[in-house]
Amino acid sequence: MSEQTIDSATLDRWLREPGELAVLDIRPEAEFERHGSPLFASNIPADQLDRKISERVPRRGVRVVLVDGGDGTSTRNAAGLQAQGYTDVHVLEGGLPAWIQSAFRTTFSVSAPQYTDQVWEKLGTPAVQASELNELYQSGADVVVLDSRTVEEYARGHVPGAISVPGGELIQRFADLVPSPETLVLVSCAGNPRGVIGAQTLRNARVPNRVAVLEEGTKGWQKAGLELEVGLQRTFGPVSRNGAKLGAGWAARLEREYGVKSIDDTALARWISEGEHVTTYLLDVRTPEEYEEWHVPGSICAPGGQLILGTLRYVSVRGARLVLIDDTGIRAITTAHWLRQRGWDVRVHRIDAAAEALEPRNLATTSARASQLGA
Repeated sequence: MSEQTIDSATLDRWLREPGELAVLDIRPEAEFERHGSPLFASNIPADQLDRKISERVPRRGVRVVLVDGGDGTSTRNAAGLQAQGYTDVHVLEGGLPAWIQSAFRTTFSVSAPQYTDQVWEKLGTPAVQASELNELYQSGADVVVLDSRTVEEYARGHVPGAISVPGGELIQRFADLVPSPETLVLVSCAGNPRGVIGAQTLRNARVPNRVAVLEEGTKGWQKAGLELEVGLQRTFGPVSRNGAKLGAGWAARLEREYGVKSIDDTALARWISEGEHVTTYLLDVRTPEEYEEWHVPGSICAPGGQLILGTLRYVSVRGARLVLIDDTGIRAITTAHWLRQRGWDVRVHRIDAAAEALEPRNLATTSARASQLGA
């Protein structure tokens, strides 16, 4: 073995040790999605690695392990990362096939369905089946369905009557979309994961309504022989003053009960200045539209509803520190209370986007983050 090649036993040991580690599955995205990864590593396809590595693994001194499909592509990509200044790059000998054949079962993370099943079993999130919802519709019952996927997924097909509310927006938008405490609220997605997490988010915040997950979401609706609705039919609008007040109250409850911590400008500047030794991700959990309008330099667009279960799509370094950026703080707290439960070191950072768009504060972000990225 070359000095940068490791065997499965070494990777298993590293996975169980504390500290920062980036395990990158460099197979094509379609192959990764179709067959999954027993490691549940962070997927960056080999042909995108050089372009995406600085965002996904910003600190060049972090230990990186490349895992391929057994075709040897990791060796070529390791040389490319070293040329970019990464100093601790390793290749898993034999790639994923070797790991599968080994007796080791330690993983980089836990899959979204696995985690959701754990939450469902532990907390007993109520569920309503598609046939039951259809009967409620037919009887004219007071029921609202909130689709917690992305707006794009919702538009491709959703349960008739559902409102598009990505998961990170649920607490902030809830009072405006469900004004009556008597309304039965069902949270839907394509299957179960984001529906369960969305429903349980509202239950954790103790909104006044009865809340349940629509079991199997759009998949369950179709399995019941019912047709989906397509197009962006119904979505959220601006947050009203009353809606913001109620949302802030529910978020404050999550903040207290789940130990969510905030970080101010001074502490954040210090964290960023430590970029040569510790990885800090700046994750903007607002909507993509808000991010495009203005964002903190060096931050990544990571809408909260996607970040909760898809953390490794944005963050590739286990053991890193996460700073969730938001204006009201409601969405960041909503997201952080789950990420804390998933074992991440996470903080909430509130910004005044309107004011900063005119005169951004100096958080040492631009210079220190550029240093962390090796610019």
